[in-house]
Amino acid sequence: MQLGKRVEYVYSDEQLTKILAEIGGRPNIQRYKGLGEMNPEQLWETTMDPENRILLQVSLKDAMDADQVFSMLMGEEVEPRKAFIQENAIYADNIDA
Repeated sequence: MQLGKRVEYVYSDEQLTKILAEIGGRPNIQRYKGLGEMNPEQLWETTMDPENRILLQVSLKDAMDADQVFSMLMGEEVEPRKAFIQENAIYADNIDA
């Protein structure tokens, strides 16, 4: 998010709401889907700089669970994907944002 020369990186809707309340105005808000969309300076500031980066430990079980869900969502079978969406739709926020 940028307003004038002030640049803020936020990682949740809660952080965004708090900063918007602080600064007022109409800032330019840019969302990134992946690291490849950032220029080198932004990548350093948000991901590589040891002062700002966030490291999370991922276990093998986490990776296996993620692979299973990914395969189900992207796979050929419709019924498991449909059931997953119906069960988890209540957790979806800002789907039209």
